[in-house]
Amino acid sequence: MMRPLLGEEEALAAAEAVRSGWVAQGPRVREFEEAFAASVGARHGVAVSSCTTGLHLAVHLLGIGAGDEVVVPSLSFIATANSVRYTGATPVFADVEVETGNLSASTVESVLTGRTRAVMVVHQAGVPADVDAIKALCEPRGIAVIEDAACAAGSTYKGKPVGTNATVAAWSFHPRKLLTTGEGGMVTVDDAEWATRLKRLREHGMSVSAADRHHGGSAVIEQYLETAFNYRMTDIQAAVGLVQLSKLDAIIARRRELAARYHELLAETGIETVRDPEYGTTNYQSFWVWLPEGAYRQEVLAGLAERGVSARRGIMASHLEPAYEGHPAANLPVTEAFTSRTLILPLFHDMTESEQDTVVSALSETLHTSQLTVRG
Repeated sequence: MMRPLLGEEEALAAAEAVRSGWVAQGPRVREFEEAFAASVGARHGVAVSSCTTGLHLAVHLLGIGAGDEVVVPSLSFIATANSVRYTGATPVFADVEVETGNLSASTVESVLTGRTRAVMVVHQAGVPADVDAIKALCEPRGIAVIEDAACAAGSTYKGKPVGTNATVAAWSFHPRKLLTTGEGGMVTVDDAEWATRLKRLREHGMSVSAADRHHGGSAVIEQYLETAFNYRMTDIQAAVGLVQLSKLDAIIARRRELAARYHELLAETGIETVRDPEYGTTNYQSFWVWLPEGAYRQEVLAGLAERGVSARRGIMASHLEPAYEGHPAANLPVTEAFTSRTLILPLFHDMTESEQDTVVSALSETLHTSQLTVRG
């Protein structure tokens, strides 16, 4: 379904980091932070061990904790909601738009309470959310907007990279993302004091980083200024990330070509698919399709597998998972339709037209064999 675009350049960059003798958080991490922040229009980047830890740091940074609420989409990988729970705060699930799979100002407004401290907006599968509308709703109420941009590197919103002007955004470099470091993530902010504190929080609360101590030229005794975490990235990962970042534009261009061809091939079937919203462009981190009304997804997935196609269920709904059993949730009809009636088709950089033809043919055959009617 997804193959990371990794090659000799990444292997050489990782080997060079190993040969340098500095493999923990160091100069390559700093270079990657600066380059990635610049690419998404942010002033500061703080590399971390994953997007999940980045989201946790973002919520922690805002002083959110027990007794507070953070609005999140249930339609997201479970880490979105979990990152709120880590602080002792309560995730409050809101529904999403059927067109984008994202929160909107109207779905958020319906679940706001006097305890709401933040809204965590996910750019789902790389589809940009309408952040300005949500900020216009939240900021006059003193509610912060955190952007979960795990999948969104290279997507655009109103002509600028997703993440530009974000209060705080978190990014993922997991192998299913377009830009990967194996595991790893980034937090981007414009506020210099926040960046400084985030760097301290990811490294046990140390007043001086390990890299700065070793390169300082004199003995430095660090202090531990607050209870914090070990959420660091290695220089090996950052070395790979720098190479990946140089390829990102080409990766997105190729994925958008493939997505356009999927749109063309699937148009004849009447199947609805993920598309750009009117206010931005997606990087097509995932290519989802809506199954016909009444389709049994497991039967479709099994039929595709029999025909040599590896597809996956659509985006999960966290409120339906055992970890959130008994957790209060509003009525979420669009979320539940999304998670039960969508699946994700293969899409990767070196996918061939022949492979795309195989996917579409397998999907059409499976639906025909199952005598399903197209969603109208």
